[in-house]
Amino acid sequence: MYEPFPGNYVWNLSVNICLCMGAAMGEIDKANDEVREIAREGADKGTAAFFDSWGRMADRLVELGEECEAAGNALSAGEKYRRATAYYMTAERMQARDYEPRKRMYRTMLDTMQRAIDASGLGWERIDIPFEGSSFPGLFIPGEGEGPRPTMVFCNGLDSVKEMIALSIGDTFARRGISVLAVDQPGVGEALRLNGLPAIPDTERWAGAAVDALEARADVDKDRIGMMGWSLGGYYAPRAAIYEKRFKLCVAWGGNHDWGGLQSRRLKNEGENPVPHYWEHVMWVWGQPDMASFMALMPKVTLNGHMENMTVPFLITHGANDRQIPREYAHQSRDQAINSPRVELKLFTEREGGVEHCSADNMEPVKSYIADWVRDRFSEV
Repeated sequence: MYEPFPGNYVWNLSVNICLCMGAAMGEIDKANDEVREIAREGADKGTAAFFDSWGRMADRLVELGEECEAAGNALSAGEKYRRATAYYMTAERMQARDYEPRKRMYRTMLDTMQRAIDASGLGWERIDIPFEGSSFPGLFIPGEGEGPRPTMVFCNGLDSVKEMIALSIGDTFARRGISVLAVDQPGVGEALRLNGLPAIPDTERWAGAAVDALEARADVDKDRIGMMGWSLGGYYAPRAAIYEKRFKLCVAWGGNHDWGGLQSRRLKNEGENPVPHYWEHVMWVWGQPDMASFMALMPKVTLNGHMENMTVPFLITHGANDRQIPREYAHQSRDQAINSPRVELKLFTEREGGVEHCSADNMEPVKSYIADWVRDRFSEV
């Protein structure tokens, strides 16, 4: 993994994810130069300085994009808006939940992403999904080809957002004729930040709402809808596919069999954390007022006792050097899926790349493998 901040895994992870979204090395290196010294003082300190440095970089790109649009060069503008979106997203993601400027930047990121979609002519569509008296949003990426197409619901993990999914996968699934609905499910993105919806253990509730929305679309093959998620989505997605029987297959991009149990390990400083201000963040995500209530909820966030009810084809991918989620979790999900008609665990090694958590070091081998597997399984339905 590229490590511009030696010894600071959380910041390095953020930079690598941003690179997977299409960042330009020259741009981010310049922004990183402004914060290299403070990065040595730990993951939490200095996040505001990171926010300012990367925010200025994104603002500059938006200005350049606007100049391109004024000159009639919409496609050039779209490229700049896309990178600016990734930079805003990365800067906002690093902040504590109560850091007031992050709220403004988050809305700026949403606006910039829409400008990127419009200027680039991507054809990506925002949809709102009704859910238990509220709603959560999705970004629909249509697959290529004629007629109703197979579709994957792609959920986030602990701290990603639907725009991160979209920029990371690009047209990988679309070129194989597969549509993707990237969702900000309860606990992440707009659902959490704007609608106040925390994460829930029984993920089939919101996943079923996403299927309802897809079944109402003429461009979706209702008999070929699948479920996938990365990071904590390695718990969310299997749980959803186990109990929402309209899903025809499932992918865990990172085996995350017992995330609730992992929190006890993290209290002992075992493994790396994905975001700064970690404990404040997880209590926010799960809507818990204090550590005692958060830890009391965690025994429910496990696939133990559930995985034997998986009855659809199931793929688990995991990086050989994942420093956040134990490899044993991927094996547990595979070994307990005894009623899946086809279960596969793919471990990515140094030879292929994609060895870090959710392949943050190199997403291409993993997203391509997943997309091929999904295409092949849908062809069998």
